[in-house]
Amino acid sequence: MSDIAVTLPDGSELSVPEGSSVEDVAYEIGPGLGSDTVAGVVDGELVDRAAPVHDGARVEIVTDQSDEYLQVLRHSAAHVFAQALQRLYPEAQLAIGPPTDEGFYYDVTGVDLDEDDFPELEAEMRDIVEADYDIERRELPREEALDAYADNRFKTEILDEEAAGDDPVTVYEQDDWRDLCRGPHVESTGAIGAVKLLSISSAYWRGDEENEQLTRVYGTAFESESELEEYMEMREEAAERDHRKIGREMDLFTIDETAGPGLPLYQPAGKRILSELSDYAESLNLAAGYDPVETPHLFRTDLWKKSGHYDNYVDDMFLLDVNDEEYGLKPMNCPGHATIFDDNSWSYRDLPVRYFEDGKVYRKEQRGELSGLSRTWSFTIDDGHLFVRPDQIESEINRIIDDILTVFETFDLDAHVALATRPEKSVGSDEIWEQSESQLEDVLDSQGMAYDIEPGDGAFYGPKIDFSFEDALGRKWDGPTVQLDFNMPERFDLTYTGEDNEDHQPVMIHRALYGSYERFFMVLIEHFDGHFPLWLAPEQVRVLPISDDNLGYAHRVKNELDGFRVEVEDRDMTVGRKIRAAHDDRVPYMVVVGDEEEAAGTVSVRDRFEDERNGVDPSTFRAHLEAERDEKRVEPDFVARSE
Repeated sequence: MSDIAVTLPDGSELSVPEGSSVEDVAYEIGPGLGSDTVAGVVDGELVDRAAPVHDGARVEIVTDQSDEYLQVLRHSAAHVFAQALQRLYPEAQLAIGPPTDEGFYYDVTGVDLDEDDFPELEAEMRDIVEADYDIERRELPREEALDAYADNRFKTEILDEEAAGDDPVTVYEQDDWRDLCRGPHVESTGAIGAVKLLSISSAYWRGDEENEQLTRVYGTAFESESELEEYMEMREEAAERDHRKIGREMDLFTIDETAGPGLPLYQPAGKRILSELSDYAESLNLAAGYDPVETPHLFRTDLWKKSGHYDNYVDDMFLLDVNDEEYGLKPMNCPGHATIFDDNSWSYRDLPVRYFEDGKVYRKEQRGELSGLSRTWSFTIDDGHLFVRPDQIESEINRIIDDILTVFETFDLDAHVALATRPEKSVGSDEIWEQSESQLEDVLDSQGMAYDIEPGDGAFYGPKIDFSFEDALGRKWDGPTVQLDFNMPERFDLTYTGEDNEDHQPVMIHRALYGSYERFFMVLIEHFDGHFPLWLAPEQVRVLPISDDNLGYAHRVKNELDGFRVEVEDRDMTVGRKIRAAHDDRVPYMVVVGDEEEAAGTVSVRDRFEDERNGVDPSTFRAHLEAERDEKRVEPDFVARSE
């Protein structure tokens, strides 16, 4: 038997016998690691420790100390829930039960469940955990598996479609219960230290509204009770920070079912914040040499067929008939930008050509997947497209990454990076995909950035570098992206004249600094808990006259702060109530004026931390506001800098 070479996380190569599994690789590294192996990551995909490796594979060993371990544990917790459910409700039919970023869910049918049933289910789950059943992987001939799941139409469909080429197929057993599954799982149910069921909702089989509606039960699991308690506290805080709740409290946006699902309407306060975000993105774009363009909301579907969207994205498009011609609301801005580029003649000296647009797009998400601003039918991408020579790829992507990291720094957000590779449904040759994936990988390596591999998560036309935001609660949200595209320039026959006076095909780079304004707005609302930095806050200063006698002076102070978003509180309330109201409205600064301040021509300044400075000259305060706004400081710091 010949040997093959696999690549380890440190970049070194290890020679192992052909046919080796992840666990075999671990034992080759060392017996201790072999015995600790729970699962593996092969070419970015989390797999069972028994999964085979191939020549050239990138292999990472997963132990109970690995970041991926919690995902494996939660997958096993989903099985514990399913076993408990079928113990209590034998008539329940199981669909699928994957792990998620925060726990797991299982889709079921044949049983009427609500959250009142959770205590009984959790007690049964704890019994299964305490029993510490071994979780054992079994292989079944495909026909035997079809017989075993003949009465479960969901598992049968999985066997007929997703696992049609697998022979044998895998199941995982614990005690007298089994589930069709590829894994991976922990060694025994006792490894699950704490479980909790969280919520219940409805879902469609395979996310298709034409299919049967199922009951989806969400839960979570951790290695210890203390970790679960910490998570539940974070979850309570997250509920308080929910952007939909804060959006109502601050009158930022509305989603009206009469107007249509997933179609946000922005109130004046919300639009002010979006305008500031747009102005900031525009300043970064102009400084980086981008030119603004604008494209319409819909095109003939001929354009979408030319770009490849019609074949690869039509199920997510809104289509309409106009005078017997088919049009589609744009799900992406790139075909329009490619058309603009194609309308001109270009020399190699002209490249790179960089376009940007705050482009409104429309994607027909499933109704059940719509959620506030995080997933909508209509959203705006701060889109940029570059047309570059092949020799410019690395330098341009490095500049884009620098701008993206500037955004993270400006908003005090942590970045997580991943390389997303070719999806199952895609266009272009293997050679083009291998080349573009390799180039993005080289850029990330040259930057010295830590990154994950996301197999199959690329765009249909090219691989991408995905950045996710980590907010104040440690949650991760999809954000900016950089996509390398050799396919669309070919489909649009885009050219430039090279130094040899021949036509050459440019490379197209897709990039966004925020991702979409809607999701980024959601992230900021929850990250800042509605306490926006001064430059973003819809109301930046509120002037609080102690009595009606001071209203005239309050308005003169407002006028001295011209250019800032300032309101005078003229309601009939005590000054204490006025301060509380401004605090509840999340105004960065309160300016209190009474007889003493009016006589001296000064103000008293309070910030959102309830720190106060008296006897302030309004011009001094204005100068500070200008600096804090222009430098885009995260927190109001007038009082702190004055101490």
